[in-house]
Amino acid sequence: MTGATVEDLLRQLAPQVLSALVRRYGHFDTAEDAVQEALLAAAVQWPREGVPDSPRGWLITVASRRLTDLLRREQARRRREDDLARWTLPEQWLAPPADQPAAAGDDTLVLLLLCCHPALDPAAQIALTLRAVGGLSTAEIARAFLVPEATMARRISRAKQRIKASSFPFGLPSPGDRPARLATLLHVLYLIFTEGYSTTAGASLQRADLAAEAIRLARLAHRLLPEDTEAAGLLALMLLTDARRPARTGPHGDLIPMAEQDRSLWHTASIAEGVALVTDVLPRGATGPYQLQAAIAALHDEAPTAEATDWPQILALYQLLLRISDNPIVRLNHAVAVAMVHGPHAALDLIDPLYANQHLVDHRLHAIRGHLLEMAGDHTSARDAYLTAARQATSLPQQRYLHARADKLSPAGE
Repeated sequence: MTGATVEDLLRQLAPQVLSALVRRYGHFDTAEDAVQEALLAAAVQWPREGVPDSPRGWLITVASRRLTDLLRREQARRRREDDLARWTLPEQWLAPPADQPAAAGDDTLVLLLLCCHPALDPAAQIALTLRAVGGLSTAEIARAFLVPEATMARRISRAKQRIKASSFPFGLPSPGDRPARLATLLHVLYLIFTEGYSTTAGASLQRADLAAEAIRLARLAHRLLPEDTEAAGLLALMLLTDARRPARTGPHGDLIPMAEQDRSLWHTASIAEGVALVTDVLPRGATGPYQLQAAIAALHDEAPTAEATDWPQILALYQLLLRISDNPIVRLNHAVAVAMVHGPHAALDLIDPLYANQHLVDHRLHAIRGHLLEMAGDHTSARDAYLTAARQATSLPQQRYLHARADKLSPAGE
């Protein structure tokens, strides 16, 4: 087996091994250290000696031994060594042995829910999910979110300490808590994808590796929650949105708006998979916001040209989305759909109230206002709005795009 193949296998097994150890022993932070050492040992030995018959069992055994060493060292000043053999978790936390294969899927879901626990702030949820379930190093996560590695290390460490101090139980939430916990999980995955698809700062418009990791985790969530229509909707939304990625930037990394993209570059396989997912889940049960957003994305992706986009249907879906998920971003997108169906003046009336909370939509409020004013023929006001948006944007490609739109509207001679 090649080194690359071993790396893929370890990436797949890492959350299963970590969840198995946490389920059996607790000590999230120490268990993760032990798993990382086991993964490192496997990465060195397996390409040379071959993959064992039970790679998951091998990793759990090695990690368990290392965890025992770490726990023994941690308790050495306070207990004798044989105390560790008698140490157990509270009775309500006890679970089957750590190497029981049948629980692998449930364990990974519980690990996801633990990393996305609502008692953690969103930044900690994202970092811990990428570290423990995604298998990304602290340095990789720090690069993805444009913060120093030391800052990200502290963020992850605080999240682990919060879990340890709060004694979050390793187990599936109660039926009453389950909807809220699952909603938090899906929201964290959505935030990871959004940052990968359209980065909030820096020189690159997108980080394909981070978006791909979000899709991988969304696939995992959908596989672990096959009856959850919103998990399917989120995966569909990611696939349908990411399908446009190859056409979103020009040769020099400049942003290309959807209406001007070369649609032959869009990933047809991702579109087909996303459409199939949303088509399957929409008729089943209550319709959630991810399903509706996926349906909107499908209408965009299935249109052969920008002019052929079914804007009346998109507008109807946004009106439904507003009923169940009313927020400034949805209102902005709804206004664009209104403009495409009823004209820019009707849309401008809708976005004016959003200026009371413009911090919630950052530069996008001014960018969309500029687009609507340009559609209405008020080029002077549109130029001012684009320049305001450019000053507020923190992504360099977005800044360049907004300045370019403003320059096109400049009076001759300026």
